[in-house]
Amino acid sequence: MNDAEIDAILAQTWDDQRLSRSEKKALKQLIEDTGRPDDERHRFRRRAFELATGFLTEGPSGDVLAWLEEVVRALWPPSQNGGGVAQAEALFSPGGDVAERLAGMFDAARRSVDVCVFTITDNRVSKAMGRAHQRGVKLRVITDDMKSLDLGSDIERLESRGVNVRTDGDPAHMHHKFAIFDGARVLTGSYNWTRSANEENYENAVIVSEPALVRQFQDEFDKLWRGFA
Repeated sequence: MNDAEIDAILAQTWDDQRLSRSEKKALKQLIEDTGRPDDERHRFRRRAFELATGFLTEGPSGDVLAWLEEVVRALWPPSQNGGGVAQAEALFSPGGDVAERLAGMFDAARRSVDVCVFTITDNRVSKAMGRAHQRGVKLRVITDDMKSLDLGSDIERLESRGVNVRTDGDPAHMHHKFAIFDGARVLTGSYNWTRSANEENYENAVIVSEPALVRQFQDEFDKLWRGFA
C-alpha cells in the first residue's frame, strides 16, 4: 500500500470529521490484513499527522485534533498500552526504525513527556516533540550544554517554539538517554536521538512500563531538573 492509497483511506474518514465504528473496524482489519501491522500502523500515523496540517484549512482545529486522536486510538487500542508499546520491548538499530517508534510515542502522549538525552538531531523526532507541545502536552527537556550547540542540533528550534529546556552547565557530559511518557512508560538505552543512530549505528532502546522502574527514572529526572534550574 502506497502513501496515496493511505491518504485516500484517511481522507474518507475526515468527510464527517469523525471515525464511525464501522470505519474504525475497517481500518484495523485493513492494517491486520497487510501481514505487517506494526509497520502499517506507523505509516498510517505518519500520514494522518501530515494530512491533519491540510485539514486545518477545512475545519476548526478542535475538530482536526479530535479526528487525529480517534485515528491514533483506532491504530493503537488501549490494550496495546496507548502508543503501540508492549509492557516491555527491545528495539534495535540500524534497520529497526527506532526513530519512527519514538516519534509515535510522542504522537500518542496525552499529558506529559520528560526527556533527558545527550543530543537531539533527528528532525523526525524533534518534529514529533513539537507536535506534542503544540497540542498541549507538558514537555520538559534536559540535554547536554555543549551538544546543544552542535551544528544540526534541534534544541534551539524546540526552545524557540516554547519548549522548556534546561542544560547541565557542567564540564562533564549529561549523557543520559531516556524519556518518560505520561508518567507511565520509559524509553531508555544506548540510542542517541540522531539520524545516524537510527540508520547506521548499532544501538538499542528498551521501553518499559513497570511502575516502580518508571518512578525511579522520574525521581532522577526531577532531581536533575531542580539541579539545572
